[in-house]
Amino acid sequence: MSVEILIIDDNSDIRLILDELIKDAGYKTRLAANFNQALLEIDKKLPDVAIIDVKLDKGDNDGIQLLDHIKQKNNDIPVIMISGHANIEMAINSLKSGAFEFIQKPFDKDRLLNFVNRAVENFNLKKENKNLNNKLFHSFDLIGKSNNILSIKDQIEKLSQSESRVFINGPTGSGKELVARKIYKKSKRNKGPFVIINGALLDTKKYELELFGEEKKDGSILYGAFEKASGGVLLIDEVTEIPLETQSKILRVIIDQKFKRLNGNHDIKVDVRIFCSTSKDILTEIKNGNFREDLFHRLNVFNIKIDPLTRRIEDIPLLIDYFIVNICNTYRYKKFSIKDNNYLLNYDWPGNVRELRNLIERIAILSPGDNQDKIINIIKESLSRSLDENFSVTDTLSVPLREARETFEKEYLISQIKKFGGNISKTAKFVGMERSALHRKLKILGVKDLN
Repeated sequence: MSVEILIIDDNSDIRLILDELIKDAGYKTRLAANFNQALLEIDKKLPDVAIIDVKLDKGDNDGIQLLDHIKQKNNDIPVIMISGHANIEMAINSLKSGAFEFIQKPFDKDRLLNFVNRAVENFNLKKENKNLNNKLFHSFDLIGKSNNILSIKDQIEKLSQSESRVFINGPTGSGKELVARKIYKKSKRNKGPFVIINGALLDTKKYELELFGEEKKDGSILYGAFEKASGGVLLIDEVTEIPLETQSKILRVIIDQKFKRLNGNHDIKVDVRIFCSTSKDILTEIKNGNFREDLFHRLNVFNIKIDPLTRRIEDIPLLIDYFIVNICNTYRYKKFSIKDNNYLLNYDWPGNVRELRNLIERIAILSPGDNQDKIINIIKESLSRSLDENFSVTDTLSVPLREARETFEKEYLISQIKKFGGNISKTAKFVGMERSALHRKLKILGVKDLN
């Protein structure tokens, strides 16, 4: 959907110049020639960006009244104020009232267009943050009755009332992001953005760009994760994958509560609650020199450890029932039950809760209702193939567990990609990964294009 910009000016020549300039830049426009027309246009449909002359036909500052009117309806809409009678006091008053920028007539077209582009970028950034906050990424509940899950639920309640930084440890697929989201949703920051940045998925040359943003030569700004998360929560997933040089800069941000964008000269104040997570043994990473101990102590104000599913067997029946209801209701599949859980209870679950969820979804797709024989066959086929067909046990008995699991992951993903005819998007959805995460995982495992 294209961006729409409302132009409000009582000078027809100025309206025409602005209209042509902005349309040439690829944006849609609406025009208003006076105060009353502007009110009608604003109330009819809020624009994405507005350009308003300070002085219209109702008085010296009726443009400011329109600015206030827009801000009362939606404070996120950037408004650029223009005036042919500008002075410093007028500019200051406009900016105090919430204007995005102020420019004096006659204006330089390139400068004005730069303001417009920055305003659009600002609007899109705020919109993106809201979408991230509201997006359903299968917002599952934290299910379980094990001591580990009960303890985590208690910790979530306590941490939601604080501003402490949180460090979450747990194996892949155990629910680290879910725990972070639960704290966020119960906290006073739940109206702000929830931004995730994954240390394992970033281009090694762009860590600082992704975190701190950049000020370009043309005056435009690329906002980094710290600014995108302003007023909310930033989750740095797989934080142990971030290079030591960048780790030192994150430490400095935490200490100083400010940073500079790349190529920037001005300090940006930080208003972000930081959560971090890792599937690695953080103390081993510190001992091996891969992670800064001083940064860990800053981040690890409160630690949450999620046990692998094999250490909380009592949670499996509850998770099975929960996923059946959730998945069948979400996708309108036929309801079913699993009367014999023995096979599931004795499985190793290398992919933890995510793998269990994927299995339940597979059963929901393939199973004709509550046919227990069919269900058991699907379970045995899925799990046995994962363990026996996708890698040879005899070939892996002589290697460390981590290497064996990497072999399993590689063969499993190759099998799934082939099953979906090389379609990465469908494969990613089935295995429970983001498309970009799957690409990164394939690269790490050395899997080349299978198309």
